Amino acid sequence: MAHNHVPYHAYMKAEVKAMADQNWVIRTKRADFDALAQRFDIDPVVARILINRDLKEEQFERFLHPKLDALYDPFLMEDMNQAVRIIVHDIEEGHSIRIVSDYDVDGVMSNYILYKGLRRIGAEVDYVIPHRIRDGYGINEEIIEKAVEDGIHTIVTCDNGIAEEKTIARAKEFGLTVVISDHHQVPYRMVEAEKHYVLPPADAILNPKKASCRYPFDDLCGAGVAYKLIEALYQKREIPKEEIYEFLEFVAVATICDVVSLQDENRIFVVKGLERLNYSQNAGLRALIRVNELSDVTLDAYHVGFKLGPCINASGRLESAVASMELLLEQDTELAMAKAQRIREVNEERKELTLQGVEAAHRYLQESSPMKVFVIYLPDCHESLAGIIAGRIREEYHHPVLVVVDSEEEGIVKGSGRSIEDYHLFEALSACSSLLKRFGGHAMAAGFSLRRDDLETFTQAINENCGLSEKDFIPKVRIDVPMPVAYISEELIRQIDALAPFGKGNEKPLFAQRDLNVQSARILGRDRNVVKVVLESSDGSVGEGIYFQAQEFCDNIIRWFGQEEYDKLMHGWLNNVMLNIVYYPVINEYNGTRTIQLQIKRYAMATVREVL
Repeated sequence: MAHNHVPYHAYMKAEVKAMADQNWVIRTKRADFDALAQRFDIDPVVARILINRDLKEEQFERFLHPKLDALYDPFLMEDMNQAVRIIVHDIEEGHSIRIVSDYDVDGVMSNYILYKGLRRIGAEVDYVIPHRIRDGYGINEEIIEKAVEDGIHTIVTCDNGIAEEKTIARAKEFGLTVVISDHHQVPYRMVEAEKHYVLPPADAILNPKKASCRYPFDDLCGAGVAYKLIEALYQKREIPKEEIYEFLEFVAVATICDVVSLQDENRIFVVKGLERLNYSQNAGLRALIRVNELSDVTLDAYHVGFKLGPCINASGRLESAVASMELLLEQDTELAMAKAQRIREVNEERKELTLQGVEAAHRYLQESSPMKVFVIYLPDCHESLAGIIAGRIREEYHHPVLVVVDSEEEGIVKGSGRSIEDYHLFEALSACSSLLKRFGGHAMAAGFSLRRDDLETFTQAINENCGLSEKDFIPKVRIDVPMPVAYISEELIRQIDALAPFGKGNEKPLFAQRDLNVQSARILGRDRNVVKVVLESSDGSVGEGIYFQAQEFCDNIIRWFGQEEYDKLMHGWLNNVMLNIVYYPVINEYNGTRTIQLQIKRYAMATVREVL
């Protein structure tokens, strides 16, 4: 695709309309993009993307060039001094410490960081990972009682504990010392329309989401908070700074898999952690990479989020997360391979059960009355899969989804929810807290339990109070820049790709152009599921696009333009097929030839023009 060196601002004056039949929205944040581009030696398009991510000018350098020395001082976190004093005292007095983590990726990674870090500074430490089915989420009274029985002096939680006021109070009654490290929302009670936050009576609480905490960044995952605790302890015990960096790859995996914001400190963790992951010295991670056939791949956020992470999660869902922890701690290569292979097999089983659960959820919705907040009761579903199924249904229908299953406790059901951007799930559950036994989570995901007899009342209440309208169920496609094909160059693509890793808070940029004539189309791929198109804009610029749902594309072209125009298109003849597209530009390399290609993400029928 040729670059015509047309000034950026000239294109920005062109009118680009949101498409009528789809919720396409142009981001319209304003700034002096040309001045920003000059100051930071970037394209104005990249400057606009960064402004669209709510970055201020003083944050550009930190984002564009993430450095480890830009990580914040761990002692800025409230209660960090107290947590360090407690643990150092325990080490000096020979007191035993027990870590209690969650059973998901974030929990396992947090546990590993704390366990290895505490052992490095001489602590007498062990760990407990609750069983998802037998124990449920987080620390409970049975874990407390077992710690007392075992002579444990101090409990350190990770990725849980902030919502366990009664359990922590029970631990204090037994005389245990408790340090909480967590990142979840602090629970609250409504008193005369005001939120009154409720903190458990722990000896130290590390959570950047505490209202009183002045830590500069509040969206760390659980492993990020655990890293900060070990970092502070290493400083106190004068451990060489480089040693803390050994945990970066584990923080990166947790940060990606827990879907927290990929900005600020998290961006540094993920960028630097992925660099280390590609040369990991951990036998367990290396084995997991090998069994997933990723040894010859440069690992990125996709491989972590959709290949490695689900394997680590699967053991905690169907068996015990202890298996994943043991994999990370394994030093023997052959044993690590055997453990990694077993975890991968469990993940394959999880995939099959998930498909069955999604099909059951579809049947439930077909037989139910219309709901704005989907509450789907699947009594026989494995409770560990409820959140995954909720996520799949949410993606398909763009409604908040709560999947509820029977638990082992008589008369009690458990639920897991996934939400949409206009619906704060944790606050919605808080409004129904009188019906719930337990709940916790954040805006986009949460878990809860309640009496089975209250399920119908709960379903009615959460729907009546949801405040959602039909427009909220049309997913917004946010376009960063209306960028004509003539403006794209290899250098621009290089700069855009350098903004990765993409994810929450740093979404992959999307671009758009209107009124493109599709000159020709070809169906490709072994499964005939890819369509490659040649596109021409009104200024005569020609480029290549690719879309990965060929049958859907062909059906829509026939429906919008008719069979005759479709036939012309497939033969490469002059035609009236005009599309508006949303795309991401990439460099396609084939047989040593590099070409610019548009990965088409969305498309819609545009104005039909006369072809002479």
